[in-house]
Amino acid sequence: MTVSDTYGTNFYMTKELASLLADRLDVTFTEHESDYLGVYFLATLADTTRLQIQPNAIPGDDGEDDLYDDEHPDVSVLLLITSPAAAEPLNDKLSTVGGLTRLRST
Repeated sequence: MTVSDTYGTNFYMTKELASLLADRLDVTFTEHESDYLGVYFLATLADTTRLQIQPNAIPGDDGEDDLYDDEHPDVSVLLLITSPAAAEPLNDKLSTVGGLTRLRST
């Protein structure tokens, strides 16, 4: 069973959030660039949990930005977490980060 969590923030830019979480979670984020996502940051934990920090506004085919998560148009930066099981210890740590809100868990 794979669990996905989405967090959002307007308090941090992608690079700032990656730096903050790297310190708090003792992980290393690697910067990537994608035609689809733009610049984003990725870290993978030992248990294969994947943390991806990206802008909500992503490059559209028509030259205009599209929203990655159109259910939350007011959120500028997203943290997408994919884990092999419920990540409650991780979610507990993330709940202490001011300005970071859990948007959904599936």
